[in-house]
Amino acid sequence: MTDARKLPDFKAMAELRYQIRRFLRFSENAARQAGIEPQQHQLLLAVRGLPEGLKPTIGVLAERMQLQHHSTVELIDRLVDRGFLCRLRATDDRRQVLIKLTHDGEEFLKKLSLYHLQELQAAGPKFVKILQSLIERAEILHLREDDSKTTEARVANKRRKDSSHG
Repeated sequence: MTDARKLPDFKAMAELRYQIRRFLRFSENAARQAGIEPQQHQLLLAVRGLPEGLKPTIGVLAERMQLQHHSTVELIDRLVDRGFLCRLRATDDRRQVLIKLTHDGEEFLKKLSLYHLQELQAAGPKFVKILQSLIERAEILHLREDDSKTTEARVANKRRKDSSHG
């Protein structure tokens, strides 16, 4: 019989995936109700929320979206047509195309993001509780794993010492 304390918390992991899926479903529906496809919303957010030091190139955005280059170009094309994005040439390398939110894109994203924040306020505490539980469990499992490895190493060292003296 397996010791339950040595296993991951499958219920918490399943609950986390369920809560993530619920939020994603909310987000997809909110985007569609606002008149945009979910991936288009994600791209607007990726452009606006890009970490410091990253340029909004198609390659960087494709990576952030986990999409193929050509799929990202298609999304950008649709958002340029809607007036939410524009393409610019980089000043330091004119071959490089940068993607920028337009004023309309910024306003659209702001409204949709505020709606998302309301949902996160409601669902957030549950996410935090589940994540804390999983992190604590993982730390305990990791510590136990480290303890057992340390114990195994001590036993192996003792055997080597004992056999060398025998």
